[in-house]
Amino acid sequence: MIFIWTAAALAVFFLTVMAVDCNRFVIRRYKYRAKGLLKDGRAILLSDLHSKSFGKDSKKLLAAIDRLNPDMILIAGDMYTCAKGEDTSTAMKLVCALAEKYPVYYGNGNHEHKTRVMPEDFGSIYEEYEDTLKKAGVRYLINEKAYLPDFNMDIYGLEIHRDYYGKFKRIKMEAGYIQKLLGRPDTGRVSLLIAHNPDFFEAYAKWGADLVVSGHVHGGLMRLPVLGGVISPAIRLFPAFDGGEFKKDKAVMILGRGLGSHTLPIRIFNPGELVVIDLYR
Repeated sequence: MIFIWTAAALAVFFLTVMAVDCNRFVIRRYKYRAKGLLKDGRAILLSDLHSKSFGKDSKKLLAAIDRLNPDMILIAGDMYTCAKGEDTSTAMKLVCALAEKYPVYYGNGNHEHKTRVMPEDFGSIYEEYEDTLKKAGVRYLINEKAYLPDFNMDIYGLEIHRDYYGKFKRIKMEAGYIQKLLGRPDTGRVSLLIAHNPDFFEAYAKWGADLVVSGHVHGGLMRLPVLGGVISPAIRLFPAFDGGEFKKDKAVMILGRGLGSHTLPIRIFNPGELVVIDLYR
């Protein structure tokens, strides 16, 4: 009987934590220094919203961003969920509202990518979404770059093939694959790479990225002390890249834990994350 009551109490506890964490976000701050940067600045990183709204029309999230007064918004993909008949309006309204105030640079995640390359399954979801964002002034980066002369920074948006998002197995990225998509980075400029999938950080560093911003892993759904995130979207336990700051040679990756969820609406000890990156000369 004691076992049953204990199990019931634990179940209620974890369900309560999950309900709370699925409906809140925290602000996580990072500092990045680069020799080639011409001035200091602040970037906000958003990823993995999956059509989640914090307050009506995302007012809570927008208010938090306004208080942080960023110089730019970086979006690392999966702002909506890939599904037939998906309503993209929540993500669309949020990104368009941001574009009214800030420069917004958008790199696709696997969900946007799938709806883009498979219109036979998803209709015009992606086309309408991208068109609306571009009209609002969003700089959409699909394997292309935008140069910010004030910062002496190139912002690249990397979209990789969906085969690189396979489950249950580790896939090594083809040598030279990123260069085929993006060309060579300009070594006289700071190269900021928006790359949704953090699993290939080593390849990003080898290509020449100075700063990588990623998402995709949702913090591992549930986070445990010491062990960190429990499971990745590739169905791997305790992924090496679950959230936070990582370094490889001269490259730095800042991995956001995302804001929403899909399929399994689970976030335990793992609230949504609004990421602030302060850039310093």
